[in-house]
Amino acid sequence: MPVSSSVTSSMRHAVQGIWREAAKFGVVGALAFVVDHGGYNLLVFGLPGGARGGPMSASPVLASALATCAAALFSWAGNRYWTYRDRHREKVTRELALFLAANGVGLAITAGTVFASRHLLGLDSPLSDNTARVLGWVLATLFRFYAYRRYVFVAS
Repeated sequence: MPVSSSVTSSMRHAVQGIWREAAKFGVVGALAFVVDHGGYNLLVFGLPGGARGGPMSASPVLASALATCAAALFSWAGNRYWTYRDRHREKVTRELALFLAANGVGLAITAGTVFASRHLLGLDSPLSDNTARVLGWVLATLFRFYAYRRYVFVAS
């Protein structure tokens, strides 16, 4: 009897830990989403109610790249110093490089679902594009959660 209660207690503790970690990961991701999309809209369209566009209204692709980079750096800092604060490496540059590589794979997953929808399935409606992007976002998020835990934020 003591062995089964010990195993049950250990499993409960592990499940609670992973849910806590996943919740923190989700909060950081949601805030990074706000940084990305909010930053893009401010750069391209300016402040709400403003008569003129944003400072990068003529360069939306560059604005998108800058906003995404800002969001990625925010996400790295949030995950490093909050979600995985007890698991980060001593060599910050290596950790950041692994983080960016994991995000590159995540980007490829999201783009891959749109590519598959458009070029393999022949779908080109806004609904199919957005459905593909959401599916890609979900798959990429699951991949990033795994990669961060396994490769990026590990104790040195």
